[in-house]
Amino acid sequence: MQEELNILVQAQYPLIYLITSEEERSERAIALIAQTKTSLRQLFIWTMTHGMVEYGHPRNVTRHETLSPEAAINWVYRQKEPGIFVFKDLHPFLDDPGTVRSLRDAIASFKGTNKSIVLMSPLQKVPIELEKEVVVLDFPLPDLAELNQVLSNQLEIAKNRRPSTETREKLLKAALGLTRDEAEKVYRKAFVKTGRLTEEEVEIVLSEKKQLIRRNGILEYIEEDETIDAVGGLDELKRWLKQRSNAFTEKAREYGLPQPKGMLILGVPGCGKSMIAKTTSRLWGLPLLRLDMGRVYDGSMVGRSEANLRGALKTAESISPAILFIDEMDKAFGGSGGSSDSDGGASSRIFGTFLTWMQEKTSPVFVMATANRVERLPGEFLRKGRFDEIFFVDLPSLEERQAIFQIHLHKRRSDIDRFDLEQLGKVSDGFSGAEIEQAIIAAMYEAFAQEREFTQLDIIAAIKATLPLSKTMTEQVTALRDWARQRARPAAASTAEYQRMEF
Repeated sequence: MQEELNILVQAQYPLIYLITSEEERSERAIALIAQTKTSLRQLFIWTMTHGMVEYGHPRNVTRHETLSPEAAINWVYRQKEPGIFVFKDLHPFLDDPGTVRSLRDAIASFKGTNKSIVLMSPLQKVPIELEKEVVVLDFPLPDLAELNQVLSNQLEIAKNRRPSTETREKLLKAALGLTRDEAEKVYRKAFVKTGRLTEEEVEIVLSEKKQLIRRNGILEYIEEDETIDAVGGLDELKRWLKQRSNAFTEKAREYGLPQPKGMLILGVPGCGKSMIAKTTSRLWGLPLLRLDMGRVYDGSMVGRSEANLRGALKTAESISPAILFIDEMDKAFGGSGGSSDSDGGASSRIFGTFLTWMQEKTSPVFVMATANRVERLPGEFLRKGRFDEIFFVDLPSLEERQAIFQIHLHKRRSDIDRFDLEQLGKVSDGFSGAEIEQAIIAAMYEAFAQEREFTQLDIIAAIKATLPLSKTMTEQVTALRDWARQRARPAAASTAEYQRMEF
């Protein structure tokens, strides 16, 4: 990014919008550009508290005549010498026509001069009047080389024994996705807490990353204790996932394999789609981030929803490789095509932003999405190449229902020999995995109320008292199966059962 910024300054681009929350680090990068022989020029920093101050001067200097945005822009307009003029947090003032007009007048006067204005802000807000004039850049978070410098400085200050190459790599990768300041603080925290920086302190560094996700508010860091073997059936889907368990390693890159993009899991509600997504995190050894689309939407300001989504995706990229989990995508994006009248077009813009990101992303963020109603999904999501694979999860077969009973009974009792799994599998025909679990829980409540151990008959009674979703929503399930027959890959190993698709 610094090279790109340097090129723009040398090419006399008049207006650059730099999206970043790391002001000091960004200032240092711009100062280096200003000091190069090819683009030697002065650097000034504007804030609403101190006005326009030359870079390197004391922080408490205040130029009262340039405190207002318009006055500061007019001051820049009058300067004759080449310069870079950084405006911090100007975005709240870009609703003011006077400020926007002053900016347009200033950048129009920059033609043929070596003057550039850089708007620095953590939030992107570009008025329509400036869209043709501005270049928007994201200032990247520190890479491993810069984090290595931070770690080396902390080790030197703490007089810590030099860690091994492997330990150092783990400490650095754990901090990947943090700002330079956050990395410095968490390394200090780890040292203060334990008096050393070793492999055992990696978890402390990771805790800061989890805090970063919590502060984001739109992403949720999910930690799953269950393994993928806790999901009954779905052998073909499990095999596909296990085959790609090392897909994000350097060994895979050296072999020439591309990084996996993502997968869409369609299916009947309650058949293990979400559980598969959660347990894949543990199988692959990657952090799992759940994207809450409900929190993305913000009607308080035009463009705020899109900014929320871009911020969440940027956070996911910053801690990659990672899995981005979107549960029930049909609810999140199902209305994007026809909701522009009711929400000002926010749904369509968010859908477009996400689609573009999926198409262009180069970072190792694997998208795992689930959906129940395929007819609600925009066709753009389902075209070939958007996802690596689209799987269909049907209602469990007889063998799969027996496996599901075995898993859930084992969770609750160590000795399950007294249960006839084959009989339970037969009487629960048409039940989803979630409905099977609830039948066991209902049987346990019945027996607990009578102060006795639950039995096979209790489970059978609970099953007979339940009307499964396959009966209450027969038309929806049938339509989904008909669609998936030719367009999706069966998640179960038995293709015969999948092709039959009968209750």
